Amino acid sequence: MTTEAQGTLNPLWSSVPKTDRARILGAIDEAFDRQVHFLSDLVRCASLRGQEANVQQLVERALRQRGYAVSRQAIDPSLVGRHPAFSPVTVSYDRSWNVIADYEPSVTGGRSLILNAHVDVVPAGDPTRWQHPPFEPARQGEWLYGRGSGDMKAGLSAAIFALDAIRAAGLELTAPVQIHSVVEEEITGNGAAMALASGRVADAVLIPEPTDEKLVRANSGVIKFAITLHGTPAHPIDIMGGVSAVDAAIRLIEHLRRLEARWNEERATKLFFDDVENPAALTIGTITGGEWIASLPSSCRFEGRIGFYPGDDPHERVREFEAFVASAAAEDTLVRRCLAPVIEWVGVVHAGYTLAPGSEAEAVLTEAHANANASDAAPLEAVVMAAYLDAAVYSVHGGIPSLVYGPIAEDIHAIDERVSLPSLRRVTKTIALFVASWCGVRPATDAFQEEAT
Repeated sequence: MTTEAQGTLNPLWSSVPKTDRARILGAIDEAFDRQVHFLSDLVRCASLRGQEANVQQLVERALRQRGYAVSRQAIDPSLVGRHPAFSPVTVSYDRSWNVIADYEPSVTGGRSLILNAHVDVVPAGDPTRWQHPPFEPARQGEWLYGRGSGDMKAGLSAAIFALDAIRAAGLELTAPVQIHSVVEEEITGNGAAMALASGRVADAVLIPEPTDEKLVRANSGVIKFAITLHGTPAHPIDIMGGVSAVDAAIRLIEHLRRLEARWNEERATKLFFDDVENPAALTIGTITGGEWIASLPSSCRFEGRIGFYPGDDPHERVREFEAFVASAAAEDTLVRRCLAPVIEWVGVVHAGYTLAPGSEAEAVLTEAHANANASDAAPLEAVVMAAYLDAAVYSVHGGIPSLVYGPIAEDIHAIDERVSLPSLRRVTKTIALFVASWCGVRPATDAFQEEAT
């Protein structure tokens, strides 16, 4: 910590002196074009599930150039069912791994930190519907377009360039910092689970997901499923003798809406969720079925997710879901003519979490948010996010205060995903001030090592 701050510090954290803040903020402004260039390189990597190798190699190279101790971390699927943070997996991890970077201070005096970001992205859909090709980043006005630009490669760039700015300001941190560039957030959470299971812990974790510059107070638990229905195929001349698996699947989805409504009704009794419109948010993401255009389809499979509340046991929710499906199938005159629905658990089966108000980590972030923004900016606002977040892994299974705070982004998981560049600049500044305050800083003893691109 700098001499200017001595004698006025909370024993747990320190406000960064004004002169140091100014240098840090100025360094972010000076490097921002390079940051956008780096973000664009990340977006060019079409890091769909199982295709994250290129983007992780890019991240690994950038972190090594900065002098961090960097390692690749394989995801161990055998931990599914053995470690509570892991969710079911249906693919190979041969081409997917985490990148972990470590900073170890020469002098220790602050609190340790994990900066986590995921590099996997969801499919872009029909590229002809995009204004610009989804994996060819396009800067248009104050926005950068591209799949993953908001969710969440912008956040990864913010974490890396926030640390750069501290060093560029002539300061060094006085506590260990880890950067976790993880895979699988969009489907299982097993990237973050692997990091935690390997002993990667800290006094706090910050995850710059796109949150519109707000802090996530709580998130939903989530279970992701696939259901297959088998009907009776038939020729059109004997249509009454068959059973369409597609029609039965559509009917079963309609029944699942009743389960969604039932789980949503519970929100009135759940802390932080009473004003959330649709915390369960049943989503049917894919559906495939049938074999021939002029035959009743013999099978249909659909995949989806449904949410619940922090504190709920996800495995109890799994059992409730399975019982509901069995009951609905038995009661529906069409669905019961099919074989019993086959349920598979194909992704996240994980609890939600809450960030209790009043934590030291939140206080530091609140101050950093205020200091990084104009004097008339709104104070830091807390919101509920009805979606899975890797923060739940660190919070629920590691007991680590988990802050989710990131830039403004639009149309994530949709057409023309984009991130606000002014917001990204502000968030990078907030993260830098948070890290400096949480971890502590002192005058640097080594020269800043700029990224070589």
